[in-house]
Amino acid sequence: MNSTDYSKELQETIYEAYNKKTPLCIVGGNTKEFYGRQPLGIPLNITKHRGIISYEPEELVISARAGTSLSEIESLLAKQNQMLGFEPPHFGKESTLGGMVAAGLSGPRRPYGGAIRDSILGVTILNGKGEKLRFGGQVVKNVAGYDVSRLMVGSLGTLGVLLEISLKVLPRPPMEITLTQQQTPQDALHLFNSWTTEHLPISGSVFDGESIYVRLAGFKETIRAAQQKIGGEQIDNSQGFWAAIRDHTYPFFKKKQQPLWRWSVPIVTPPIDLPGTWFVDWAGSQRWFHSDLDPALMRVGVERIGGHATIFRGGDRNGKIFHPLSNALINLHYRLKQAFDPRFILNPRRMYDEF
Repeated sequence: MNSTDYSKELQETIYEAYNKKTPLCIVGGNTKEFYGRQPLGIPLNITKHRGIISYEPEELVISARAGTSLSEIESLLAKQNQMLGFEPPHFGKESTLGGMVAAGLSGPRRPYGGAIRDSILGVTILNGKGEKLRFGGQVVKNVAGYDVSRLMVGSLGTLGVLLEISLKVLPRPPMEITLTQQQTPQDALHLFNSWTTEHLPISGSVFDGESIYVRLAGFKETIRAAQQKIGGEQIDNSQGFWAAIRDHTYPFFKKKQQPLWRWSVPIVTPPIDLPGTWFVDWAGSQRWFHSDLDPALMRVGVERIGGHATIFRGGDRNGKIFHPLSNALINLHYRLKQAFDPRFILNPRRMYDEF
């Protein structure tokens, strides 16, 4: 495990870019380059800034530099039967801790183990002036810092260059199995909704258009009782199945002829009547959709059911990738950007065309 503090060099680069008003494109393992609007600026690679800073298994806390590979962190946690509760996608072997936080994406366990924001305890960043700032710490009770730390999640590097990240981790469940059964879209969503109220040990639930897959995690007795209630057949290689969902190597996600949309909707939303192919995740609250329909019409439709939609992969990367914000939210984002990056040099326009 290599450990290198490259913060001074990164700080000098940002300081020079600030003085010259030079846009910078923050780069890690490049596994999520496809996400968001078209990257702009001179590449600023953070992968040399890597290494575990501290790990306290008994306290369920780990701190590491942003360039540390995600696989290295998960391997270390696995040795102590621990894990990242939000099951972050890798999308490639070079995925980094900083990229994980900047993208803010969670995997199939998210409705049951929480999102990345729920696990962030503190961050150290370089702002757009090259100043080193620390928010939060290794204790959740530091509320003010904790909130600022959470702002970095999903901001795609537009508010600062992540240097160090502290996270809380979870114990790994002693047993996991996955059950499957064929269902119609209507019945699949009905089952997902009914199971959410029954306190079952579910840690993943998807519908691929033909069959539902439900992962159960916990102690053997609890799992066997839930298995009797849910029914279905147990699949082989449960771990590999959910890794394919997490990293989008499952067959549904390999269709690249049309843009891949991500819809976030209320869990009780019925099957959506639009032409295209659908994949239901998070028990119904996240829906993946291949379609080349007009994005404006799509967003009108998702707003009517109380949700929002993102072009996750493909489409016009100079257009509206993320769901358009209200004027009030645009102004709030603008003020945040101005506070952290006054000359707008960090990943400019990566999220919205306005900044």
